[in-house]
Order: sequence, then structure tokens, then C-alpha cells
Amino acid sequence: MVERLVDVLNDHGTVLHTYPITVPAIENLPADEGRFKDKALRASAYSELVPDSELASLTAKMHVCRAGSLEPYGDQQAVLSQTKESLDEGVRQRAYQLWELDGRPDGQADDYWFRAQDEHLRERAYLQWRQEGCPNDEAEEHWHMTKAFEAY
Repeated sequence: MVERLVDVLNDHGTVLHTYPITVPAIENLPADEGRFKDKALRASAYSELVPDSELASLTAKMHVCRAGSLEPYGDQQAVLSQTKESLDEGVRQRAYQLWELDGRPDGQADDYWFRAQDEHLRERAYLQWRQEGCPNDEAEEHWHMTKAFEAY
């Protein structure tokens, strides 16, 4: 996996958020900037960075850091951008909550992990579906798109 920082900008060129984006490495090929930018723009939709009516006006560019550590900047609001590490931590915490609610049964760690991961993916799919105006008969499509996005 290759991780890069990608800036998402509004139509005035102001950086709204810098996303840490991870894409799979392809053997013997450099990571394509377009894949990072596309994923950052999709993450903007998931995180409700701007109202749905403004999503089409967003652009992305590779983050340039002139000094210091590579860290996101420009955030004016809390958004749902998450690295793989923080996503896993959120799933882990939810799995632990589910396990406790069920009385702490032994030997079912994987079951609780997958239940928590499923909840997370369904919540993100619902947000995307809602942002697109709750189109009839497309909830299942959003579920599959979200699963593919998270695996990407």
C-alpha cells in the first residue's frame, strides 16, 4: 500500500481538508496521482466536507509539504477522514463494545470484529446514499460501492 496526502480545495482554491490516502501498490509501476485524487474527492463526499450541492465544485491536488512532518492542515471542521489505522481503531472499539454488551463470551473475537466492521460500512453507505438524495432502489449499490471504496 502507498500513502500520500491529498488536498481537497473549494472553487476558490482554498484547501478545505488534507486527506491521508492509501492505494494499493502495483508492482513495478509508480503510484498514479489520479487514483489518490479520485479517492480524496470520494472521501470528501463521505465525510460531508461541504453541502452536497457543492461536491462537484471540489478539486484535489497532491499535498506539498515544504518543511516538517507530513501532517494534514487547513481543517476548519471535524470530518470523517480516517486513515486505515484510525478506521481499524474505530472498528476495534466498536467490536469491544459489542462483545461487552453480549456478556464477554470467549472465542468470538473475529465475529465481533466483522459485526463492527459491517456496522461501519453500512453507516458510510447510508451517508453516501443520503448525500445523493436517497435515490430509490440504489441503497444496495451504495453498499457495494462503499465496500469497494474501503477495500481500495
